Amino acid sequence: MRGSVSEPCPAHRTRRTRRTAGSVAAAALLLPLLGAAPPPSTTASPAEALQRAFASAATEYRVPQSVLLAVSYLQSRWDGHGGAPSVSGGYGPMHLTDARTALATVTEHFADGTEDARGDSARPALYPRVRVPADAALPARLRTLPKAAGLTGIPAERLRTDPAANVAGGAALLAAAQREMGEPLSADPAHWYGAVARFSGADDTATAAAYANDVFDVLRTGQARTTDAGQLVALAAQPGVRADTGQLRLTGLRTTVADDTECPTTVSCESIPAPYAQFGTDDYGNHDLGDRPASQGIRYIVIHDTEGTWDETVKLVQDPAYVSWNYTIRSTDGLIAQHVKAKDVAWHAGNWYINSKSIGIEHEGFLAAPDAWYTEAMYRSSARLVRYLTDKYGIPLDRQHILGHENVPGPTTSSIPGMHTDPGPYWDWRHYFELLEHPFKRTAGKTGGLVTVLPDYATNQPAYTGCVGKGQPCAAHGSGEVRLYSDHDESSALIKDVGLGTTPTTDVNDLSSRVSTGQQYAVADTWGDWTAIWYLGQKAWFRNSATDPTAVSAAGLVVTPKAGLKSVPVYGRAYPEASAYPSGVPAQSISPLPYTIPAGQAYVVGDAVPGEYLYATTFATGSHRVVVGKDLYYEIQYGHRVEFVRAADVDVVPSPRTGRHPRG
Repeated sequence: MRGSVSEPCPAHRTRRTRRTAGSVAAAALLLPLLGAAPPPSTTASPAEALQRAFASAATEYRVPQSVLLAVSYLQSRWDGHGGAPSVSGGYGPMHLTDARTALATVTEHFADGTEDARGDSARPALYPRVRVPADAALPARLRTLPKAAGLTGIPAERLRTDPAANVAGGAALLAAAQREMGEPLSADPAHWYGAVARFSGADDTATAAAYANDVFDVLRTGQARTTDAGQLVALAAQPGVRADTGQLRLTGLRTTVADDTECPTTVSCESIPAPYAQFGTDDYGNHDLGDRPASQGIRYIVIHDTEGTWDETVKLVQDPAYVSWNYTIRSTDGLIAQHVKAKDVAWHAGNWYINSKSIGIEHEGFLAAPDAWYTEAMYRSSARLVRYLTDKYGIPLDRQHILGHENVPGPTTSSIPGMHTDPGPYWDWRHYFELLEHPFKRTAGKTGGLVTVLPDYATNQPAYTGCVGKGQPCAAHGSGEVRLYSDHDESSALIKDVGLGTTPTTDVNDLSSRVSTGQQYAVADTWGDWTAIWYLGQKAWFRNSATDPTAVSAAGLVVTPKAGLKSVPVYGRAYPEASAYPSGVPAQSISPLPYTIPAGQAYVVGDAVPGEYLYATTFATGSHRVVVGKDLYYEIQYGHRVEFVRAADVDVVPSPRTGRHPRG
């Protein structure tokens, strides 16, 4: 999403009706138990200090340790983020919110991009204004840390920076919620459903129930992991636990009614519609009415980050002079708002071909703020929504169909430098696809001919600049992206993107020389601990050692130039040939980008698609047309972004088994 941050966290808006969540959320998206919780021990290692903190806080505040662990996992996956606040001003493993303090230290973050979000030259370029709402009183969900300070007597600064204190603050909040409902401090986790629902910060029963259901799913399945601070934390599975969902009536939260949102029943979803409005006679916004999938298929999900807070984001999408997207997901509790129906075309991606065949989902967050982190509640809510949409519309679960905004191609040469770069290198694609029940993994032997990019998110920490100021180093942080070089040497030049026309840098928004988790490329060469791939028409190298692999082997289909061709052109959209356009619909240019596939190179192939163009330039829908041509295209993974090639220019062949040995 285009935008910048000024004063985050304005007043919580009045909600509209939403779907009521089911009493028990499906556990299908959850990972299996990786280990059992170790018993408290006075001889435990420093790496078990956080586990002991949970045990101590549970004892002191008489909260079941399993409940405390499960709530914290949903908040942060037990990470502390070095005391840095999340996008919603949450701190520490319990994500205690202190948005006012976070506000005082916020810097301006942005996702590079100046493209026309509609991405169609048939209408004048749309560069919408951004009107950031004024700050006002903060809702209770954004100030739980000061309340925890009052309950525990622990100073707010310590609650923000000391993980053990933060856990104690979370335990105190849960115990207080239990008492406020008139419920005993029971040792049985089943009796804490209402307190967990209130801990979510939601002000309605549907959102609170969806959150509590997720917590109890974590309780039933168990979890174990090493945190970002090297702490070993585990929660033993309790498959027999049954939540007392009747406690929801004791929470004092307002009851909601079902609406017509297009969401799975396992999430909380509300309707905040984007307006379909006309300005004078020649202009309108902020989306187009349609009848997808009857008129044309929905083939892509585009993942965005908001570059702003929930409150300002939902205000923007209600501005008819701004752009639109289909859904927004809130950080604190995973609440989903739907703005544009799937049948209609939202203006979000900067490429009209992608817009007309996609659904755009905004996530409350900042690309250039490594520790303005995405919560587990938001990841899980998003994954459930995406799984629902991909099942409904037959969208494959891979990185050529589940795109980041950063993977959307520029439709024309002039648009390439202005394309967006969100959600950026700190979005955890590996974890996201695990939640989608479609984890990335090795799918071939070492001579499969392809690689799937798959670094370990926590330990993979490439150096970036530009998070705080131009050229200034970003804080060290886990990343799902891997850097590319012109030779098997980190002192060699970075790979250059000729479409950008600039010298490549390590800036957090510079996509010239980066590949992302889940993307697949053809192997071009290997050298010791290095693997080369075909990328942007070049041989691009990345470190891929046996002890720290950043990619795994795969096999599949690739495109190569037809015999006798020195190179073939690459396109940013798959438009029909001129003869396909009916009278009254102007033919759109088929203009190649400044990229080619030279002979001898290979690129992973996705869908075979006919040339297609949605003509929609008027407010009234009577003149709208879907033009389908006879020429076929293949979608390919060309660089960091996907692109298209004409089927007539290439051969589709199995990935070459060259005998080279990439890791994995």
